[in-house]
Formats: sequence, structure tokens, C-alpha cells
Amino acid sequence: MTTFEELYRRLVEDSLINSDKKQDLQDYDPHHLDCLLHPDKYAPVIKIGNCNCPPDKPSACSESCIFNAITKDKDGVITIDKDQCVGCYACIDNCKSEKLTASRDILPALNAIRTANGPVYALIAPAFLGQFSNDVTPGKLRTAFKKLGFAGMIEVALFADILTLKEALEFDKNILTESDYQLTSCCCPMWIAMIRKVYNELMPHVPGAVSPMIASGRTIKVLHPDAITIFIGPCLAKKAEAREKDIADAVDYVLTFQEVHDIFEFAQIDPSKMKESEKDHSSRAGRIYARTGGVSEAVQKTVERLNPNRKIHVRTQQADGVPACREMINQLRDGKTNANFFEGMGCNGGCVGGPKVMIDHHEGKKHVNEYGDSATYPTPIDNPYVIELLHRLGFDTVESLLEHSDIFTREFS
Repeated sequence: MTTFEELYRRLVEDSLINSDKKQDLQDYDPHHLDCLLHPDKYAPVIKIGNCNCPPDKPSACSESCIFNAITKDKDGVITIDKDQCVGCYACIDNCKSEKLTASRDILPALNAIRTANGPVYALIAPAFLGQFSNDVTPGKLRTAFKKLGFAGMIEVALFADILTLKEALEFDKNILTESDYQLTSCCCPMWIAMIRKVYNELMPHVPGAVSPMIASGRTIKVLHPDAITIFIGPCLAKKAEAREKDIADAVDYVLTFQEVHDIFEFAQIDPSKMKESEKDHSSRAGRIYARTGGVSEAVQKTVERLNPNRKIHVRTQQADGVPACREMINQLRDGKTNANFFEGMGCNGGCVGGPKVMIDHHEGKKHVNEYGDSATYPTPIDNPYVIELLHRLGFDTVESLLEHSDIFTREFS
């Protein structure tokens, strides 16, 4: 029987280099094929076989899921609830039978690139530096995407700038006493899902903002209504986020760094050998979102720029990894912290520690910090590209970000 991974690699190769001569796919599982051709029908985590766990005992995968997305029937067969699974990857890490894997969006994404009537944009997450070798600069990566058929590559860090500005404005407006506090709503879908589904009573402290991924996708579609947007990052949970009903208008497909690495490999494209194509517009604040503490630092510095005479300063606390995030929330609920801005990241090290990164998160953090330090502008307030883009989108002042916007605002349920 052809394994899921073998089928995946054959189909990607067919799509990229053997499009006129399809390989004979014998002895494959129809469920595997359907998962690869129609990933939108399934959760970000898919089952590729029945496990060997005893039917009468809890399974490691279901025990590790804090969102109750996995259930088991009397015969021991597990089911993954598409609407409850957020793609946190814990079940895959804990599946001793190795019968769970991450969904793949390569095939429909590649088909969209080939058949698109409008431009297709790659939206690259801030954690991308170093993921495709140390020699791959942002400009070279942009050229590599164009060689694949993309119209261009957009750095999501620019939209992290805008969301930093929005969260800083929210803090300056709402945190008026020593007992007030704010939970960041940017960046990590696992963190937000945990608050919404496990600690819902804390939601009034979460500003109604979309993530930088959603902000970038919506902006592209405002400026280019016929565009297709493909987000690329280290995170499986972004696949679930992109499908949430109230924000599903922003991003058409989500690919991981691993998936893009596979595309480059089969297409025989070496990004390190591409020509430069520089268009970097993000500030340091947006670039450091990819590592633990980045959002906190970005908001803290931006609040200081917005209101240097503020009496109540930003006091941050961060946590990365699900257990640490839960512990931080417990400290908050028990009154054992004096912080007033809380940042949670679902993966150890932040986005640079995502389940689909290509390098160790310590190395990823180093690249992120170096890229942040090389930025021309320290905060979004100092970044003229942020102001220019906001004007193009109809925002007369930065303060108008606090008004309801179909681009940067969402109503959390």
C-alpha cells in the first residue's frame, strides 16, 4: 500500500514537473488522495490510519488536545472535529502510532497559481529568515516565488506594524488604572483559540483585532480585488485560522515552510541562487513578531512613542508553549502578577518554534533579531510606509484605527 507521504510526494512531483505525464498511482488509499486534493474538507490535523491504542483507555492524542477536538468511539476509532481543531500539533506529537499528520494545501494552491485570472501573492510570515538557508535574502526569496508564478511576495511584518499600532492605541485608550490589563490578540491563533474556548471570561480584555496574516490578505484584496492570497509560515494553526467564518475572506490558501521547501525541491528552484528583488518596508517592531516577547516589545515601544508622558507604563509578561500559557493565565486569574500586557505564543520560542520550521528555534530567533536590528525604522509610528498604506486604505489618521474597520477589526464570539 502506498503510504500517505509517498502519495503526497508523487502528486506534488506530478503537479510541478510531470504535468503532462502522470505517474501511475497504484495501491493508494482513496482517503489519503481526498485529503490531499481537498484539504478544506478536513481539519488541519488529518487521520491517515487507525491507531493501536486500547479502545477502553484514553488515547494520548485526545488527552493532549485542550480543545476537545478528538473523540473515540467504543471500537477505539478516533474522529477529529474540523470545527474544534485549531491545529496546535499537540496530538501529532503525542500519537505513538504515527497515524496523525498535518494537512497539506500544496496541490490546490499550485492549481490556483496555474489557473488564476488575477495576481497571486505570497504572504510571507516574519519568521522566514534563515528557513531556506542562511544565503536566502528576502529579495532572493521574492524572486524565487516569482519564478513559481507568483506576482509578488508581501512581507506580513508590514501588517504586524499596523496591528502593533492598533494594539498600542487600544492600550493607551483603555488601560487607565493599575488594575486594568490587555491580552494581545495579534499573531498566534492558538493563544486566541485558548482564550476563546477555555478562558472565555477573559475575552473582554482582548482587543478586536485580526492577525497580521488576515490584515495582509484583506489589504491585498482591497487593492487587488481579483487577487489570490497564499500565506506561508511555520504554523499549522494558521490553516484553521484562515477558515474561520468571519475572516475567511482574507487568505485563500495556507502553506507551511515545509510545504514551500518541498515545492522548491521538486521545481528545482534554489532560492539562494536567485537575483535580488528588494522591497522591505517593515519596521523593527513588525519583524520581531516571530519570536517570544516580540509583540510585547513592539507594543511597549510604540506606546512610548505615542504617549511619552503616560503615567501607567506597559508592563509585559510573556509565555510560550501551551503549558506556560496556561500557567500565565492562572497567575493572572489568581492575582499573582503585576503585568498589564500579556503575550501568549503556542510554540516554544514563538513562531520561530512552529511545528513546520526548517531550523532550530534558537537559530530562528537569531535571524529574526538580526533582521529586526537591520530595519530602518524602530516602530510603526516612524515607518512612512505604514502611514502611506493606511492612507491608501482610507484611514485619515492613525487614531482612526480604533474605529471599526472591515480590514483590521473582528468581533470575537
